[in-house]
Formats: sequence, structure tokens, C-alpha cells
Amino acid sequence: MSSSVQLFRDQRYHELKEQCLQQGRLFEDPEFPAADESLYYDSAAKGKVEWKRPKELCEDPHLLVDGMSSHDFHQGKLGNCWFVAACSCLALRKSLWQQVIPDFKEQEWDPKNPRKYAGIFRFRFWCFGAWTEVVVDDLLPTEHGELIYCRSNVRNEFWSALLEKAYAKLAGSYQALDGGSAAEALVDFTGAVAESINLAEGKYGEVISEQMKLFEDLMKVHKRGGFISCFVSSSGHPSEAETEMGLIVGHAYSVTAITKLRLGERLLLSFKAEKLFMIRLRNPWGKKEWHGAWSDSSEEWKKVSDSERKNLGLTVENDGEFWMTFEDWCKNFTDVDICRTVNTSYFSLHKTWEKEMVSGAWTKHPEPLLNRSGGCFDNRETFLQNPQYLFDVKKAEDKVLVSLQQEDRRKYKKEGKGDNITIGFEIFKVEDNRRYRLHKLTVQERVATSPYSNTRSVFLRRTLQRGRYVLIPTTFIPGVPTAFILRLYTDVPSRLRELKADRPKMTCWSLLCGYPCRVIQIKVHSAEGLQKQDGSGGADPYVLIKCENQSWCSAVQRGTTSPVFNTQVIFYSKDMDSPVTIQVWNSSLLRDGFLGQAVLAASPGAPGQQQRLRLRGRGGGEAAELPAHISVTVLCSDDLAEL
Repeated sequence: MSSSVQLFRDQRYHELKEQCLQQGRLFEDPEFPAADESLYYDSAAKGKVEWKRPKELCEDPHLLVDGMSSHDFHQGKLGNCWFVAACSCLALRKSLWQQVIPDFKEQEWDPKNPRKYAGIFRFRFWCFGAWTEVVVDDLLPTEHGELIYCRSNVRNEFWSALLEKAYAKLAGSYQALDGGSAAEALVDFTGAVAESINLAEGKYGEVISEQMKLFEDLMKVHKRGGFISCFVSSSGHPSEAETEMGLIVGHAYSVTAITKLRLGERLLLSFKAEKLFMIRLRNPWGKKEWHGAWSDSSEEWKKVSDSERKNLGLTVENDGEFWMTFEDWCKNFTDVDICRTVNTSYFSLHKTWEKEMVSGAWTKHPEPLLNRSGGCFDNRETFLQNPQYLFDVKKAEDKVLVSLQQEDRRKYKKEGKGDNITIGFEIFKVEDNRRYRLHKLTVQERVATSPYSNTRSVFLRRTLQRGRYVLIPTTFIPGVPTAFILRLYTDVPSRLRELKADRPKMTCWSLLCGYPCRVIQIKVHSAEGLQKQDGSGGADPYVLIKCENQSWCSAVQRGTTSPVFNTQVIFYSKDMDSPVTIQVWNSSLLRDGFLGQAVLAASPGAPGQQQRLRLRGRGGGEAAELPAHISVTVLCSDDLAEL
């Protein structure tokens, strides 16, 4: 077994199977017994259930019959249409379902060697950052000789029922699967990154430009092996009610195709459009379909011959599957869950992302500097007491994907604590040389805020400019302890790491060389009126900021005498009287040219507001004034854990 795969409850499949074969018995799982405790977390929810093995339900049981299809199964009595929708999506990608059902041929029933069968199966799920192997026996819950939960269309096929049992074991019980999210299940099946979009709030049904952007994005997700499911929100409607157009409220539908079609001349006249934007969905019930345009018996299909339908790829493979226009989809569904399989392979034709992943936790402590559960940005007094993570954007600009995922709380349902916590995160552009935790927001820029949601994960896409950033994951309310994982994807490595220290560390060298007694923050906003340096009347300026033996250079601003720098730095000074020198230079191939400087005394009593200073030449306070000006903000404190 790969060392990267963890064992759930430390159960070893091959050892357990070998023991059963040697003892001539079928496996019975002591960790998830065939009893009510595995069915229900609520002791009041009881039923007359018989646990039976597949051999008791049919003569010739199989794990898979004729491979795997997205139409293999139906939901059963549990309210877990979301799980079935996720299975429908999983079945479309052989490489992914073979990861969830490892060595499926070895696990299959062998009618020629029935003695090799031990009634034990294994499945793998991506749990909180690691692939985890779950072992189950083949005792399945039935009533009147029929499976009561997820079951196959084919009576002697059992992969979906056994997969559901393994997933229920992970969640603590079958009842814990009643109500959930297809996106969450797909993350568990694939390790993908989940994103939820509210179609109504985003006005995708009304604003055509937003609709087209979403269509292109979803088509790319689907082409690159991602998954999409959708539902009609049950708020204001009874769950599982049917809309006028035949859609089931609160019910998860899986997207099985998404396509843009160019119509031929004949069809162009019929539909008065050059292109059709179409989406195909499947109802996990295998019945109850859309009644609107492009539904099975609609007028639209009468205009398209069978051969044209085949050429366009507008085929329907089974009951419960149907086509809609993308516009109708945006107007009739309220929410979409997207699972992106983010490509980190260097051997790919598609964009490759650099992935960083860290595990963390929100923890409570009465001491503010040790507390790590400060709540969202609205809690100004405690917000910066959350975990903080530093990362760098090395390119001029880079698209960044962030996924914050809390631990799966379904296992706590027996204790009455199984609900997700509302989580989110903030991103701040900070000083280019910051190495310690933020204690006060001053010159930093708040550049991104994720949605805050009580879903298992929240997702954000942003394009960020070159620089250093601090990402702060939070619960919405302060003082809520739980674990999380944070995943960050960028074009070039970002060196994501947690900021743990509040101030520079005191060492033996500090006694010899001195320890900082003052912290100074400088932000250089812009300059104006710089001397022209080339024939076209421009310059290529940058700033050099110095304090004691520390210095920092900004990026070069090309072709301007009025540059906007927005450069932030932080220095820890050992001498209270050390000034801060800000020099402006012109970048040149042969030799950089000096354009002026400003020298400031940094003291804690200073107002900390933006100042406009005249640049001077080299030398002391009597140095000649230059026509140029520079705008800066300087803050200072003798408490090293204040800024």
C-alpha cells in the first residue's frame, strides 16, 4: 500500500481478508456492525431492517456489471440524492472511480473460486487532505428482501450500495448522510476544490454577459475533468415539491454534458440563432424531468432530425436525463456546486498550478497573543487573533485559487454537534519584508474577502499583483474551535507558511549585538516631479528604503516621472535615534542614477498620516532641495507586538 494512504480505524484490508479466508468465515466489521447504531445517530429513529449479504439477495452478485455508468443506481429511502448525483459524476471518469475503488478486479466476486470470497471490501476517500482507506463488510440494510438505500438498476450489481456503506461508516451512520452536498461528496471522492455559486444572487438569469462568462467557465471545468451539480433551493418551497416546469425542489441534479453548438443553415432558420448553448442533466431518481424547451416531447426536438441530433451530440442515454438551454438552466436553478480538479501535473497540455496545502485549527486561549479564534473581520478587537498565513506573488500579477475547508462534522451528529460552522477568510497585501504576525491593520490593503458560508469549504479566485500577502482564515463568530485545511494554487510557487512569532526572537546573539527596541512601518505611496532621464521625457524610478543596516528596494516603475509605488516595508530598529532614509533612483543598464531622497526621524508620537515631502540631494539637513516630492506614511511603536 502507498505510504500516502491512511487507514480508517487502522483496519488493514489484506490482513483481515486473509484471516477470514484461513478461518473459513465471512467478514463482520466490528467497527461498523450490522446494527441500529450504524443506521441511526438518533436513537428515536428505528425501523425494521434486516442486514443481508448480496448472495442472499441474488444468485450471481457482482461489484460491477459491464463497467460503470452514470445511470447505474437510484437513491433509495435516504435523503441523499446529493450522494447519488456525486456518484453519477464520478462514474463519468474511469481514472477517478478506480482511485475510489482500488483494485476493483481483485475485489470482484469470482464464481469459479467462491472460497476466495471473504465478504470484505475497501474504498478510498480524500479525507481532510489525505487519501483514507475504509474497510466494510458486505452486510447491507434491507426490507422485504430489497435494499432500502442506494441501489443499482441491475439487481446483481453492488458497487454503489457498498460505496455508500463505506461513506456512511466514515460519517458515523447512514442517517448522517440524510441531507448534504454533492460538491462535498465529490471533494471526498477526488480531492477536488469545491465552489458554490448562487445563480439568483449573481443575477445569471438576467445579465447575459455574466451568463456567458459562467457558461465558458463551466464548459472548461467539464472538459478538464471537473464536476458540476445543481439544485433548486427549497427556501419558500416544501422540499421535493415539483415546480411548474417539472424540476424537484431541494434535489441534486448532476450535469452530464455542456456544449456550444453551431447550427447549420436549415436549423439556423428554424431557431433564428447561429449558436445553441446547451446543458444536459440527470435526475438521480431516474425519472421526473424538465417540461420546458428541449424537454423530451417539446416543439424544439420536432425541428431537429435524428441524424442532426446525433451530429450535434444532443443525445439522451437514459431516463432521467434531459437537455436545457443554458439560459433556462440559469433561470430555473438557484444554486450550482462546482468541483474543479486543479491540474498540478507538469506533464499536461492544460495550465499547471503550483499547489500549497497547510493544516491548521482555530483554538481558544484567554491570552490574546495565544488565542487563535478571533472571528470574522467585523470583530475588530479580536480579528487578528486568528491563524495567519503568509504567501508571495512573484509575477507582475497572478491568478490565485484559495480553498478553505473545515473538518467533516457529520461524525459529531451523535453528540448533537454535526452542523457545519460558518467560515471564510480575508487576504491583505502587507509589507514586502514582513516575517511576523500582524497585530494592527494600518498601511496594509484588504484585497480580497471570501464568501462566508456554513458549507464544508469556501472558495475564492482572485488576480493579485506582485507582493507579499497575509491570508487570515476565520470562523464567523469568535471562540469556535475546529480544524481546517487551506489550499492555495498559484502559477509560480508561493511559499505558503504560517506566521507564528509575534516579534523577533531573543537569542544569545541579541546580548552581543543588541535586540530591537522599536518597530517602524513605512509605506511609500508615490512620487511626482522627478527629473526626466531619457529623450522621450520619462524615467524608470524605484525607491530604496533604509534604516540602520536594513534596506528594501521596490519594483521599477517604467517610463514615468510620477510613479505610483505603493511599497510597504517594516523594520525592527535597535537604536531609537536611527532615521529612515527613502531614496529615489532611476534604473539604468550601465549605472543607476540618484533622483533625490527624504530623511525622516521615526518616533512613536508621530501622527501616522500620509505626508508629502520634498526630495533633497545627498548630504545632511542642508542638502539642496529638489523640485520633486514623495508621499509616505510612517508609523512607529516601542511595543514590538503592536504593528
